[in-house]
Amino acid sequence: MLTGAPANIDPGAADGRLMLQVVGAMAEFERSVIMERTRAGLDAAEAQGHTGGRPSVVNEDVLTVARARKAKGESVSAIAKALGVSRATLYRHLGDDS
Repeated sequence: MLTGAPANIDPGAADGRLMLQVVGAMAEFERSVIMERTRAGLDAAEAQGHTGGRPSVVNEDVLTVARARKAKGESVSAIAKALGVSRATLYRHLGDDS
């Protein structure tokens, strides 16, 4: 239960509705500013060559081996197990080749 000044706001009264609308508008403004700053930070990091996210476990060498084994008829499950990656990761990187 709310106590103090917020508990005394009556949303049924005109001044209470006004107060709630002002608080809501301030919260919306603050959220917009946070999103703008976050986007600016991500753009600045990208401009400096930094990328976010987890590094991929599949590089070109692993992908070449996977494609060769797939061409020989080996199952994706067996290839994934041998290369130490998940089937989903392998399917994602093989794309239409699988």
